[in-house]
Amino acid sequence: MVSDAPRPRRADAERNTAAIVDAGLDCFLADPQASMAAIARAAGVSRVTLYSHFPTREALLDAALDRAVGEAAATLEGLGGEEEAAGGGAAGEGGAEEALGVLIRSSWRVLDRHSAVFAAVSAALPPERLRERHDRILAPVRRLIGRGRESGELRADLSADWLVTVVYSLVHAAAAEVQAGRMTPAEAPEILTATVLAAVSARPAAPARPAESV
Repeated sequence: MVSDAPRPRRADAERNTAAIVDAGLDCFLADPQASMAAIARAAGVSRVTLYSHFPTREALLDAALDRAVGEAAATLEGLGGEEEAAGGGAAGEGGAEEALGVLIRSSWRVLDRHSAVFAAVSAALPPERLRERHDRILAPVRRLIGRGRESGELRADLSADWLVTVVYSLVHAAAAEVQAGRMTPAEAPEILTATVLAAVSARPAAPARPAESV
């Protein structure tokens, strides 16, 4: 009689794969040129074991990107779904603009980590593969922008693609300011959200106050 129980060797292999991918992601974020030897040490496995799972550095980069994208997409889809459900009212009453603000405020760290991962692997992977993952991450942002354009809350004089790019770029800029010490982690979410909404809102910006005469 043949047992259907999974073999311990398979469980060990799965643990090794997970450890290697986790270590690869951490190493690539710290140093995009991290060597396979360094990743093996970080994962606590031999180079032979590492290469048995990932024959090339590109294969490991691809798996690390998949892990990062999967984690970020799950977080953003969850937040985006909650905000779309809560923000289904008319403009100004929990509409798309408010939902986008809450999504950005809640997930800007996730989006910035995604940006860092892409920067770490962009030179080694084909552009079409990167684009597919990039689009998956930003899908909740794109949906809210599309809904806001239809409702008139968000500006329609610029393309949705450009508005998504603006949001993504501002997230990365905010993270860079925090890293440089020019903005605190506590104040970054509100400053970032205010800047994003000012950039994409269909409402005209408040007129600048005239300079006081000296």
